[in-house]
This record gives sequence, C-alpha cells and structure tokens, in this order.
Amino acid sequence: MKNMKDNGAGLKLSLRLSALADWVPQGARFADIGTDHALLPVFLAQQGKISFAVAGDVHEGPVEAAKSQVSYAGLEQVVHVRLGDGMAVLSPDEVDTVTIAGMGGSLMARILDQAGESLNGVTTLVLSPHVAEDLVRRWLDQHDYALDQEMLLEEDGVIYTLMRAKLMPDSAEAQARHSQLYDEAILAPVISKVSSALMYEMGPILMRNPTEIFHQKWQQELAKRERVILQLSHASAPEAAEKAREWEEDVREIREVLSCLLVEKQSSN
Repeated sequence: MKNMKDNGAGLKLSLRLSALADWVPQGARFADIGTDHALLPVFLAQQGKISFAVAGDVHEGPVEAAKSQVSYAGLEQVVHVRLGDGMAVLSPDEVDTVTIAGMGGSLMARILDQAGESLNGVTTLVLSPHVAEDLVRRWLDQHDYALDQEMLLEEDGVIYTLMRAKLMPDSAEAQARHSQLYDEAILAPVISKVSSALMYEMGPILMRNPTEIFHQKWQQELAKRERVILQLSHASAPEAAEKAREWEEDVREIREVLSCLLVEKQSSN
C-alpha cells in the first residue's frame, strides 16, 4: 500500500501527489489532466490553496469516481469534473496551472502539443512522466516553458520523476534560461562535456544535485539498456549491430557522467 499523507480533513495523498501539490502556486486556477479520482484538486481545495479547479479525464469510470469524490467533499462549486481528451476539457485562459501525472512522457508531450488555445494563460506546468522524460523536457524547451524544479521520489519501490516549468515572458528570456540549463559545459570542471541529448534524459537540475536516488535510477536505466544491447547482439538483422553500437555509446556516456558526479559528490562532502 502506498505511503499516504493526511491533510487533516480525511483525504490522503500518496507521497508523489503530495510533492506535486507542494509545487502548485497559492491561489492558482488549477487543472488536473488525467485526474482519476480527483484526489489532487480536492486536496488542494480543502487546503485553501486553489480558488478554482478542473478535473479532467478521458475515461467515464474515473470521471464518475471523481464526481463522487468532489460531491463527498462538498466542493462542487470549486472543482469541476469534465470528461474529455487531454486539455480539450479546458477553455482558453480558464486556468493558470496544469498538472499532468501518471503517464508516459510520449503521451504527455502529445497532450501538450495538441492543447492549442487551451494552453492560453497557463504559466505553470507541474508534470510527472513515468518514462521518456526527455520528450517532456524537449517539449517544454521548444515552447518557452523553462524548468525551475526537478526532483526524484521513490515510493513503493518505484522512482518517480517530478518537474515544474514556468512560461517565460518572451523568447529571449526563454533562450537565456535554456543556455543556463542545457549548456553542454555547464557541469565543467566536474564533467568536461555532456551532450544536450543526455541532459534532456537525465534532467539538467537533477544533474546539478545528484542524490542517491538519482544514482539508483540511472543504475537501473543502465541495466535496462544493457539488456537491450544483449538482445541486439543475438539479432541477425544487419541494422541490429549498428543499433547495438549506438546503445553501447549511450551506456558509456551515462557511466562516465555517473562516475564524475559521484567523485564530485564525494569530494564536496
């Protein structure tokens, strides 16, 4: 059973949802996309942290569960449950903060990419992709949303990635923030050079403060990639060998980064 946090009013959140709730700005007009049981918007409303919320989900079952949760809490005037695909449940300028969690990075990036005018007025994105985090970071970077928070959190044996991004007022400021985050030499002299592709994967803020969970996550990722390399080595297709070499180079770079970051951490203790 997941570790839960009680808000004092009977509703409990997982540690991951509690961490996401902490990143929602006070007084936000809030949307939770893929809301499931609407736990996050109900929790935030009970805390008095949000003034308005939309709880959206593409499936009827979760929508009905969310409506029951909202009704039980007596929050129908604050939390509005809607059935719809992605951010299509929102009108332009209706909310300023959006949370999306509990899905892969590819789907999350697609939802954001297809949001269109539903993103109008949204200045804060609070996100937790299960996999393919690099696709989410790339989307943010390409649409003038700059990361200002990243963290890893372990719950019930699963390591979750959480990130928050703020909309930059103009493209020049967005480019300056990009240079701050993704400069390939930004970690020098700890690491002489890190590819931007790897920084998108590992997280530029996480790399600046590599915790034990960070190293644990990337040891797990290395094990997955080495299994792929082994499978490719047994494949007969000509392109398999080339693909294996690409994965081997990827593994080599990750190992080098982890080794350098570990040395730096030890030397700073």
